[in-house]
Amino acid sequence: MKLKITLTKSSIGSTPKHRQTLQALGLRRIGSNTVKQDIPAVQGMIRKCAHLLTVEKITE
Repeated sequence: MKLKITLTKSSIGSTPKHRQTLQALGLRRIGSNTVKQDIPAVQGMIRKCAHLLTVEKITE
């Protein structure tokens, strides 16, 4: 299963670690999205920045 991750809020006021996590996910500006595999590493990254993201499940 895959996850579609969308950046919905700005990372300006967030901590440097949150900004680095968003960069590692491939999210740069508001409205940008990426598709990642549903693995524990990605789930942890999403959990860390959940207040900035919207996540949808994609079934193939």
